[in-house]
Amino acid sequence: MATKTFFITGVSSGFGLALAREAVAAGHKVAGTLRNEGARADFDTLRPGQAFGKVLDVTDTIAIPRVVAEVESQIGPIDVLVNNAGYGYEGLVEETPLDEMRRQFDVNVFGAVAMIQAVLPFMRQRRRGHIINITSMGGVITFPGIAAYHGSKFALEGISETLGKEVKGFGITVTAVEPGMFRTDWAGRSMVRAPRKISDYDALFEPIRAARQSRSGNQPGDPAKAARAILQIVEAENPPAHLPLGPDALKLIREALAAREAELNQWEAISSSTDFDVN
Repeated sequence: MATKTFFITGVSSGFGLALAREAVAAGHKVAGTLRNEGARADFDTLRPGQAFGKVLDVTDTIAIPRVVAEVESQIGPIDVLVNNAGYGYEGLVEETPLDEMRRQFDVNVFGAVAMIQAVLPFMRQRRRGHIINITSMGGVITFPGIAAYHGSKFALEGISETLGKEVKGFGITVTAVEPGMFRTDWAGRSMVRAPRKISDYDALFEPIRAARQSRSGNQPGDPAKAARAILQIVEAENPPAHLPLGPDALKLIREALAAREAELNQWEAISSSTDFDVN
């Protein structure tokens, strides 16, 4: 396996940290973003000479190009960008303040796009590179009560797929990784939860909220195995545009696609009825 330089956002915990650990163990160099200097110093000790922390908030779109240029000049040409930084926002649509919805998109969508725009000129010049966007099975399927999160991940899925078509001719590949339930802090301390205020939704939402909280820390997915799976697609000759991770993600995504196909078939006559009549 050739040594590569990874740039991974959000390496303080979860998938980002697991992927950084597996990448350096495989001999790669990893530049990882963290939110403060203390966390940066800790990350550097992961494997001196291979792990390089960078203090960066992905919503700081002014700082991103500078940090990317530093990685390119000080650590090495970025072979793999992994947009992992993000968080979950739990709240019913009617109860979610617009400012919170915007914040969710600022981090999960616009932060990733800003990273892509900063890295792409280097990859395009070299005519090689791999961009991996950590989306979610929640970028393909939906559950009540996390609309802001789903919306941001659906958006990143669409951007990823479109980008892949735009940069294919430059030798750059793009993969949307769609994890299911993994044992990270996503449903725990990393999730922001909207205050409840509309009792009409209690019967629907309260059991869902309670179930999500009870699963936190008990999810079936192993982040280390997810990281190793991501390293496999980095080495693949033809990486996928979409990669679900976890049996639950595979099952639920297949069910959602089958339901969509059934709905298309049910309403095909109306869907096909809108062209001008041909004389």
